[in-house]
Amino acid sequence: MILGTLSSLTSSGLPSAWVNALTLALSARPQEKAPGHYALQGDDVFMNVMQFATQRPEQKKAELHEQYIDIQLLLAGEERILFGTEGSARECEEKHVAEDYQLCCHIEEEQSLVLKPGMFVVFMPGEPHKPGCVVGTAGEIKKVVVKVRASLLAA
Repeated sequence: MILGTLSSLTSSGLPSAWVNALTLALSARPQEKAPGHYALQGDDVFMNVMQFATQRPEQKKAELHEQYIDIQLLLAGEERILFGTEGSARECEEKHVAEDYQLCCHIEEEQSLVLKPGMFVVFMPGEPHKPGCVVGTAGEIKKVVVKVRASLLAA
């Protein structure tokens, strides 16, 4: 997991593939888009724009991915994300290979962070994360999740 802000993106030390993916997503103006899936570089880089009310952590399950890196960027509102290290997901359901996700009921030694607008967090394949959790009380958020094919790091 890597945490950062858009204001420090150029000096973040992130791999160029991630910086390029975020730059592509931002140039597509996700804050003006309706919720949905938007291709940026075919199946290698795309973004999911989301808008929803945060929920209590007990109402949500953690997610895992194998093929894609998640770069979650908060556009509006405030969001808590619970997460763990690779291998810390427990009580996992079946894998949805085509959609690249698996849901899990528990994260061992769970950690927590709070995103505010302009902040992003990167989750690598195998790192469980439970986004969209309340900070204090439930509130509406808008975010974009930029998905980067993990194999691009090796290219």
